[in-house]
Amino acid sequence: MNLPSADNAERRLHPWSWLFVLLRQIQQMLLPLVAVLIFGGRRGDEAWWFQLIPLVVIAALVASSVLQYLTYRYRIGADTLVIRSGVFERTRREIPFARIHNVAVHQNLLHRLFGVAELRLESAAGDKPEAEMRVLRLDQALELERLIRQRGHAPVATDAPVPEADLLLALPPMELVRLGLVSNKALVVVAAAVGALYQMFPREMAADFIEQQGRQALGYASQLHFSSTAMAISAVAGLLTLLLLMWLLSIGLAFMQYHGFRLTEADRRLTVERGLLTRVRSSVARRRIQAWTLREGALHRLFGRRQLRVDIASGGGNEDKDGRALKELAPLATPATCDALLQHLLPQLQWPPLQWQAVSTRGWWRLCLPALLASGALAAVLTHETGPWGLLPLLWLPWSAFKARRQVTRMGYSIDAQRVTVRGGWWNRWWRVAELDKLQALRLDRSPLDRRFGTATLTLDTAGAFGAPPLQLRFLEEQRAQELMAQLGQEMARRRLRW
Repeated sequence: MNLPSADNAERRLHPWSWLFVLLRQIQQMLLPLVAVLIFGGRRGDEAWWFQLIPLVVIAALVASSVLQYLTYRYRIGADTLVIRSGVFERTRREIPFARIHNVAVHQNLLHRLFGVAELRLESAAGDKPEAEMRVLRLDQALELERLIRQRGHAPVATDAPVPEADLLLALPPMELVRLGLVSNKALVVVAAAVGALYQMFPREMAADFIEQQGRQALGYASQLHFSSTAMAISAVAGLLTLLLLMWLLSIGLAFMQYHGFRLTEADRRLTVERGLLTRVRSSVARRRIQAWTLREGALHRLFGRRQLRVDIASGGGNEDKDGRALKELAPLATPATCDALLQHLLPQLQWPPLQWQAVSTRGWWRLCLPALLASGALAAVLTHETGPWGLLPLLWLPWSAFKARRQVTRMGYSIDAQRVTVRGGWWNRWWRVAELDKLQALRLDRSPLDRRFGTATLTLDTAGAFGAPPLQLRFLEEQRAQELMAQLGQEMARRRLRW
């Protein structure tokens, strides 16, 4: 490799790094620039100078990107990464390798064309990464990742070959097909696109367009003189076609995001590589994982699959907006594979627990209160507008009550000498596991309904367990909740925090 383990010489980023910084800035400024061009074109010839504003902005962005490249330096020490940056205000950051919790190597199509990659380093605190190195040569980025994994110490030179990382999980194409069908991400993408278009255009224009297209469709259908049966068959066929297209889009999105998915382990560090056009490589030390979550929805059970996710102590709890953080150890796998992964990474864990502690079932109907309020309000509005047909939303209430009852019946928890495990859900099931050494705080909450039924909610906080559902023990008997809080508080007081 061209990058030594420890070096006092300062280095620059890749010579083309300014171009990638420029593209990111233009992407952020794209909508304002387009708005300036559109409104400038409407002003006529007398506002020719208005057309120069985008050129001036782009020139300023180019100058800023070049200055950032010229003033950005980094130096690799024995156990520390030193970064100097800033144009007018100079900043020097020293980042010990041992404090870096997550390393992400990112490559989109343009990166792969230039043979470069972005490197992002995250610690357990802060609202943004400790460093974003945009961009390095790919071999330099991978070597720096290796140095961080080994805390800056080069491996001892031997004649024996360096052992490869152990492969824990890989997703073949058929698993990606199942993942697309289970996730149904196309629905989210389409809903987001419709919402964006609705925000971009005036509401009156959107309403008129929908009304006009609806009238044209109804007029065309009436000209065909279909019978009621034919109309019903056509409507069903249209819905099935739409559903098929959504499934195909979901499968395509799954291939784009998870193609070549590999979960490997080396030096007690987990690494995930994935992506078709944009390749993402994220790694994290096992000790940095704060909580483990198994998920199983109705479609998961249909295909005999589950999902294994983790919460990591990094980023200050902010959601990962660009999807580079390591969150999914198994996007989709059989229950046996997920259980085996969990047992391998938590060797002292008894999984599944031998016995689950049940919670109070008094006041189970509290879980269907949101559905009751929403259905009641919707039924009241529709009844006022349409008459008795407006009561149809109330038909949802029996199912909501049945689901709430099953949810409370399935709730449970298990606490042993090392870990606490919580389970919940019924239609969409989940299991959450956290180590007692990772607990940082406990909170006991009692709502007015809790006081009415003599129950309480115990919330367990760790450095990075910000995932959903929250790490909570709900519907506990009040006395039991206080006993558990005292027990876990004593365990926290005598244990050393590991994060």
